[in-house]
Amino acid sequence: MAKGSNKSVAAQLKSLDLSKATPYIQRIVQDAKLRENVLTAYDSSRSAYSRLSNGKAPTKALLEDKKLQRDLQNAAEALRDATTALTEPPKKRRGFGLGRALMIGALGFGLALAGSEKLRTKVLDMVFGKEEEFEYTPPAATASTPPTPPTPPSSPVGAA
Repeated sequence: MAKGSNKSVAAQLKSLDLSKATPYIQRIVQDAKLRENVLTAYDSSRSAYSRLSNGKAPTKALLEDKKLQRDLQNAAEALRDATTALTEPPKKRRGFGLGRALMIGALGFGLALAGSEKLRTKVLDMVFGKEEEFEYTPPAATASTPPTPPTPPSSPVGAA
């Protein structure tokens, strides 16, 4: 099968009404890699069959023909990949997960906390308790003792 015909088959498959198709058919139509694996398996097994039926004894061909062994291996790998793709459930994109929602919430809370002084004080009061108001009043000066005038520096004894 030629590569050009693969594109036309894919275009024909996409134009079909998929609502009535089985899930396997829907999956084949939607998944290009699955179609490629099925096509590779078909081509490799067809090539292996033609090499196996070329007139040699089948046991001798299986043991000695390296191209036949390679075709069989390619067919087996492609079939395994196709089977795995068909049996796995289609990957659905989940919306926001719980972790992402918590991260966005924490980021929003942090921005609100940084931007609002009222919110900061409210959170600090909730976490550490209400802060007591403290007003500083300096002690009153006593008027009973007058300030002493500064004394002149004393002269050295032997310098007169």
